[in-house]
Amino acid sequence: MKTQGSAVWEGGIKDGKGAISTKSGALSAYPYGFASRFEGKPGTNPEELIGGAHAGCFTMAFSLILGEAGLTASHMETVAEVTLDKQADGFAITAVHLTLRATIPGADDAKFQELAAKAKAGCPVSKLLKAEITLDAALV
Repeated sequence: MKTQGSAVWEGGIKDGKGAISTKSGALSAYPYGFASRFEGKPGTNPEELIGGAHAGCFTMAFSLILGEAGLTASHMETVAEVTLDKQADGFAITAVHLTLRATIPGADDAKFQELAAKAKAGCPVSKLLKAEITLDAALV
């Protein structure tokens, strides 16, 4: 499987502006720029998109792993907090913290933690990132 996202950019780093699009159309020329990335202004940024992708990938992988264990979640919600740090050689994504809250009938905490850790390690986005990835998982 192959898919794609794209970006256009016009201008300098601080005064320029860009737009991000996805093949599916989920994002279509959605604005981003220095202000949305570093100053909290409206628009998106690459780290936010990586967070969404990681949360979605992890949650889907966990659903598969749960099914293989004979379990089905009635509800799961994952937040991926992405940390961008300035380093000597520029900026780097240094960490992603996944927070999962899940309702899984019949699951005990020990098995839940084991399967969640397996999903964290095995989801394709986790495998892509060189950052430290941590997980806080709780049954609700």
